[in-house]
Amino acid sequence: MTRQHIAHIALVVRDYDEAIAFYVGKLGFVLVEDTYIPEQDKRWVVIRPPGSGPGAATILLARAADEHQARYVGDQAGGRVFLFLATDDFARDHAAFTEAGVEWHRGPATHDYGTVAVFRDLYGNLWDLIEFAPGHPLAG
Repeated sequence: MTRQHIAHIALVVRDYDEAIAFYVGKLGFVLVEDTYIPEQDKRWVVIRPPGSGPGAATILLARAADEHQARYVGDQAGGRVFLFLATDDFARDHAAFTEAGVEWHRGPATHDYGTVAVFRDLYGNLWDLIEFAPGHPLAG
């Protein structure tokens, strides 16, 4: 039987340290690894949401290496929601993000699948903050 999972999702960023300050400082993500790779003059920077279990996908903060890549910073999904951050307590995280100065693109709304709001990261990528409704296949 084949067993596969997504290990990392690359997020193109302008600067490692400003990205770490936002994701770790404002959103409370955990810095898993920050290793300099001298032969490529880059860093391997991996973050994950707090409470993520083993095997859960992490985010690789990948600094744009050239002008072509730099054009996609903040627009990796062409203006659509790019990443979906599931939570076990929407009200707690929405309040914490708001207090930290996170910019909301769309305020909280409740649907049959759960409660959701859309926020912008420091580059403009759109994220869903979502608490799935009990009984939903993705509810934790």
